[in-house]
Amino acid sequence: MNVRRLIPTAATAGAVTLGLLALSACSSSDTAGRKGDGRLAVTASFYPMQFLAQQIGGDHVSVTTLTKPGTEPHDLELSPRETARLSQADVILYLKGIAPAVDDAIGQSGARQIVDATSLTEMEHHGTETGHAHEGDEGHGDEDHEEESADGNDPHIWLDPVKYAEVAKGVGAALEKADPDHAATYRTNTGTLVGKLGALDTAFEQGLAHTATRTFITTHAAFGYLAERYGLEQEAIAGVDPEAEPSPARVKELGTIARQDKVSTVFFETLASDRTAKTIAGDTGLRTDVLDPLEGITAKSKGSDYLQVMKANLTALQNALGAK
Repeated sequence: MNVRRLIPTAATAGAVTLGLLALSACSSSDTAGRKGDGRLAVTASFYPMQFLAQQIGGDHVSVTTLTKPGTEPHDLELSPRETARLSQADVILYLKGIAPAVDDAIGQSGARQIVDATSLTEMEHHGTETGHAHEGDEGHGDEDHEEESADGNDPHIWLDPVKYAEVAKGVGAALEKADPDHAATYRTNTGTLVGKLGALDTAFEQGLAHTATRTFITTHAAFGYLAERYGLEQEAIAGVDPEAEPSPARVKELGTIARQDKVSTVFFETLASDRTAKTIAGDTGLRTDVLDPLEGITAKSKGSDYLQVMKANLTALQNALGAK
């Protein structure tokens, strides 16, 4: 499985607002791309964008998602028919860099309004680890599987409720511009969702305030923003495919980190094999659990939507970190 986490240079915060305002939008009388029932036709690239569109758009939007449940969005490629359908969307919501083939198709789609989530919040560089610097680690030498682009930005902004709320506000503004007739509803729904994300942020902040350790180990370096937000340290089995065996050097290093930082758990994700996590756990005497990067909702997910799965993630982190 390709685990590239590529992201291009993000726009500055100032350019965000200007860029959003400059986007072309269909007027309320322009129904060329609308569903037959008059709803706004929104195409989302993957689940985090789908959730925002559904929560903010409500009954006034019809949401199509490019990434089917259970599919890794990073591996997504579109069929000619799916590519052709992009031009019919009133609004496309995507996160540039997650799936390069999709980015190309969206750029050529001619859709009325295209919203890139990376332009709606400040992107940051987390590298493959958060909190520890390790010299001479041969387990990080495979440049073909980096989780970042040359500019070093981490794409996993939706796993920080605060940043996700910033993206939600931008999506709300885009829907208002595309469908002025229902702007008041979009504004209200955006406020409601931002409130829920604020409550989630508070739950994480309070729930992780006092723990026996601040370090967690994960097979997927997706949680840099979350770790930074709540003062945690992410140790990823980084630079390797989740299906591959970790290097002996990295296994030894993680064992040392686990002992020093009283780590109890190695986390794996729902859309990838747990083999690497179990290898590390077996070699270090740790247990395994799921920390869901929420790239998609499946029958294995611990919840039916973003908010429920994030609360399950909080519980998993509390258990792993020894919350008091």
